[in-house]
Amino acid sequence: MGQAADRASAQRRHFEGKVAIVTGAASGIGKAMATELVDRGATVVVSDIAGEGSAAVAESLARRAGATRAVAATLDVTDAVAVDDLVGRTAAEHGGLDLLFNNAGIGIGGEVSQLSAAHWQRVIDVNLWSVINGVNAAYPRMIAQGRGHIVNTASLSGLLPSPMLVPYSTTKHAVVGLSVGLRMEAAAHGVKVSVVCPGVIETPLLDKSNPDDLPPISSMPNIRSMLTSLVGAPYPVASLASDVLDGIAVNRPIIVTPFHARRAWALYRISPRLLIDQGSKRLRGALGPGA
Repeated sequence: MGQAADRASAQRRHFEGKVAIVTGAASGIGKAMATELVDRGATVVVSDIAGEGSAAVAESLARRAGATRAVAATLDVTDAVAVDDLVGRTAAEHGGLDLLFNNAGIGIGGEVSQLSAAHWQRVIDVNLWSVINGVNAAYPRMIAQGRGHIVNTASLSGLLPSPMLVPYSTTKHAVVGLSVGLRMEAAAHGVKVSVVCPGVIETPLLDKSNPDDLPPISSMPNIRSMLTSLVGAPYPVASLASDVLDGIAVNRPIIVTPFHARRAWALYRISPRLLIDQGSKRLRGALGPGA
């Protein structure tokens, strides 16, 4: 009991005095990550394309911490120049950057046969290029300072097949590949890299359709219902943030949580065909008659 308490305390202290940027932090996983970081003593740049949202979160967190440990930034993660500018300014103002959370992302759903090039382009720009932009901005600076930790948000869909979410899954597989490969290179420079692969998490993304400015498709599923049926009940986002920071504190390379996600990943590694065959049957059931 004593060792477990000591370990938990050390994991919380790991973030005291650290400087972090979190993208996509106006809501969902990003907001929960920023909140948990501030609660553990870090200074956080709360960035999001929704500037008013990031400002509201930062103001709330600053009050929560009793000090100005959270500041807001409006950021379009698909703009490489803007990402580099924010990373550079943050490092200059705080004497370095300890943590970059490449978290911003969107979902694109529907049958591949109905998706256009515009659907694919959007999800690649937001989910993959944003991570590349963040790495290109932060990694050289972290090498120069001899420390730092890049944390990329992928998904359980980056480890398993994800029907009806194929473009999303494609980008998340790419983020996993980028992260684990970079981790092996970065170790020689004192820089750490982790990738987060959550299962079904209780966030607004579960209830969103494709972006309104993209061509509508008739096969767009109910994401919440489909994923709950295939994987499991949504996990509280605050619990996810706590799990992730505990994993970062011990430098875990691939952070998979909650249990239902780890179970599915283990089954897939043992027998890919079994998971795919079972998943295909459950998918038809989740989508209803005619699927």
